[in-house]
Amino acid sequence: MQIIARYLLLLSTVFFLFACQDRKQAVAPATAHKLQIVTTLFPLYDFARSIGGDKVEVTLLLPPGVEAHAFEPRPEDAMKTAKAGLFIYTNRQMEPWAEKFVSGLGAKNLMVVDASKGVTLQPAGSHHHEHAEEEHDHDHHHAKQGEKHDHDHHDHHHDHGGTDPHIWLDLDNARIMVDTIAQAMAAKDPVNAAAYTANAAALKQKLTQLDADYKKGLASCRTRTVLHGGHYAFGYLAKRYNLQYEAAVSVNADAEPTPARMIELVKQVKKSGVHYVFSEEMVSPRLTEAIAREAGVKVLSLHNLHNLSKEEMQAGVSYDSLMRRNLESLKSGLECR
Repeated sequence: MQIIARYLLLLSTVFFLFACQDRKQAVAPATAHKLQIVTTLFPLYDFARSIGGDKVEVTLLLPPGVEAHAFEPRPEDAMKTAKAGLFIYTNRQMEPWAEKFVSGLGAKNLMVVDASKGVTLQPAGSHHHEHAEEEHDHDHHHAKQGEKHDHDHHDHHHDHGGTDPHIWLDLDNARIMVDTIAQAMAAKDPVNAAAYTANAAALKQKLTQLDADYKKGLASCRTRTVLHGGHYAFGYLAKRYNLQYEAAVSVNADAEPTPARMIELVKQVKKSGVHYVFSEEMVSPRLTEAIAREAGVKVLSLHNLHNLSKEEMQAGVSYDSLMRRNLESLKSGLECR
């Protein structure tokens, strides 16, 4: 009898567990019905979560602290992306692996979004080798003539085919990207299209205010020369606000400058009369610090926004907060008033 009683108790326990499981499935969390979105870089992640609000679940492929140019997708990234509704990448130049990655997933329901649609890509290095005392005369000229000079100087111009992929650092581009992402989300999830459109409009207003703050903050500065000891990441930002921009190495963050290039930059720092050179987040400041020591100037940091550190992710930083941090660094480094 004891054996039968134990058996009946076991059966009742199993039935109870199944009943609980069925009940859990019946009241499954709302996340099961949210639009699943996978993004490659932080700006895309931040835009998508701002546009989607509580109707989406957004994943950033880049693990915290990983430099974007060196990233390669992992097997778990493939599994996650294959189950998603949207995959958003920046452009072919920034993520040359993206198209092959998604085509190999065999995910028929996955919509792939190139966030650079509608954006005019500029050549990498279009602001190189202008002299500080000539910057006001040459900025507009080089904005138009940049393509002609794309391959004129050094080997640090022809990474990515000579194209600068860091489009999100121009706020006009950022607004275009927001529209592209919102349109894709609405097409994939038409039930919530109105919410996505409204959220995108609010985000673009915020970007417009940020743009106005940049124009005001950088309107009157002692110098307009940004000398950067890292890779060529801030060309779009410099062009938008009429700044002369010089980087130590190419758009590839792993590239190393030649000794001749280092000597050239030190001379340029001294000649320009700047008091600061800029390093960048997520990239070793070693080169910038070496240039600063030789030239007798100080170092300030700019954030390229490719990715976040673990601490930044935990702190909940946004595109807006990081761009505002960059504005304060530029105002200090360029001695704006």
